[in-house]
Amino acid sequence: MPSIYDLKPRFQSLLRPLVRRLAVAGVSANHVTIAALILSLLLGGSIALDPMAKWPMLLMPVALFVRMALNAIDGILAREHGMKSGLGAILNEVGDVLSDTALYLPMALVPGVNSFWVVLVVVLAIVSEMTGVVAVQIGAQRGYDGPMGKSDRAFVFGLLGLLLGMGIDWSHWADGLMMITIILLVVTIINRARRALGEIA
Repeated sequence: MPSIYDLKPRFQSLLRPLVRRLAVAGVSANHVTIAALILSLLLGGSIALDPMAKWPMLLMPVALFVRMALNAIDGILAREHGMKSGLGAILNEVGDVLSDTALYLPMALVPGVNSFWVVLVVVLAIVSEMTGVVAVQIGAQRGYDGPMGKSDRAFVFGLLGLLLGMGIDWSHWADGLMMITIILLVVTIINRARRALGEIA
């Protein structure tokens, strides 16, 4: 199913000149992966410490865009500049899940936000990533199927953060958006499991 992830090859092409400069400067893929995690922890921590503050919400879409760029950069460094490693693979998968959790879970503390739906989205996001990784265990390729992959979740929470930061009352439609996200996450989990099983059949 369609996903923002489908735009990744074009996004990577735009980043390659920067990636080459980083590689020459001695920046490793693992450095970039850790930087993305630190960024997520800092912003998520800011939201958790002061859930009523507007500025962390306004920074959410910016931070998510930077994080997506860093995720693309570490992948290019690993694949195209000889930086693949077992540690890098672990950092990449665990770092993505921790970054998602650190950024999105504190949103449950924001006044007016239904914490149940946010927590459920975070749990299902973790399950969807686990399903993608488990595919490798059974001999299939790592699953990135949509329609609610990492990039799609970033878009949803970036939009919510922006609206909250602008002081827009989201109480009339936020629950509906979270429910749609949950449904799409369930579809994503099923799609990733079915694709993996289809590959080894």
